[in-house]
Amino acid sequence: MDLLEIAKKNSKKNAPIYIKLLSLFSVVRGYNIALIVIAQYLASIFIFSPEKELKHVLLDINLYFIVLSTICVIASGYIINNFYDFEADKINRPIKATIDSIVAQKTKLQLYFVLNFLGVLIAFLVSWRAALFFSVYIFLIWFYSHKLKKYPLTGLFSAAILAILPFFAVFVYYKNFSEIIFTHAAFLFFILLIRELIKDLEGIKGNFIHNYQTIAVKYGEYFTKILITILVFLTLNPIYFLLKYPEIGGMKYYFYISGVVLFLFVLLLWFSKSKNNYTLLHFVLKMMLLAGVFSLALIDYSVIINKILLK
Repeated sequence: MDLLEIAKKNSKKNAPIYIKLLSLFSVVRGYNIALIVIAQYLASIFIFSPEKELKHVLLDINLYFIVLSTICVIASGYIINNFYDFEADKINRPIKATIDSIVAQKTKLQLYFVLNFLGVLIAFLVSWRAALFFSVYIFLIWFYSHKLKKYPLTGLFSAAILAILPFFAVFVYYKNFSEIIFTHAAFLFFILLIRELIKDLEGIKGNFIHNYQTIAVKYGEYFTKILITILVFLTLNPIYFLLKYPEIGGMKYYFYISGVVLFLFVLLLWFSKSKNNYTLLHFVLKMMLLAGVFSLALIDYSVIINKILLK
């Protein structure tokens, strides 16, 4: 019996504890959090502090606390987003909504406050500035879930910015202000904007019913496709400049492939008419982001040699 069948047959009270944990894992999107943690560490090793030895990065207690705070705050963010979007998700993501419903809304809210408290408390172990950063981040996530995401432009840009902020915390910690980092950030920002627009197209029915004034709802699918196409062409600019940096090493192959994938992505976009089509496009972007995370390790072969082979 799969998790969905168990969710349908069990109430919130009598579901086994392991089922509730799996449901909670779905609510906080544990797979996304794991990817963000890996990305933070790989970015710290190969981008933010390429001159430091591997053991100094991995054993940096302050970096560990920043990552731990990030886990708590992002998990709480997914919880509050799930809380506000629950009715819309019943339409847009009925299977996930059924699984998520195993955990009571009251329990989710209690966990939301506990995780936020822990996130700020752990950040205090780094500095009061880190605690202030994560406090502001918590407020922005709540404000996005409660208000901003219901409006076209604010919802689009705030979602992309909130997704980048965990890396900003590590970026500020290492105080590495090189051009290549900003160019990487521009590439990631455009990809996240495209992803948010695809999600709007994917969930247009539920958003329309619940009066979420996303760009797809307010301006229609045709306009949204034009906007995505423009963003794809804008994404080619940071790719072009990143390929000029010799420091990216083997990651250049990721950007070459990304350019081809984005070209095919646009072609598929204009032939897409159903939710299943948009779900496929969303999956393509997820795979691009996943590949981008692990390709960070190929940025500079000399960095890998210095960090791993040399003491």
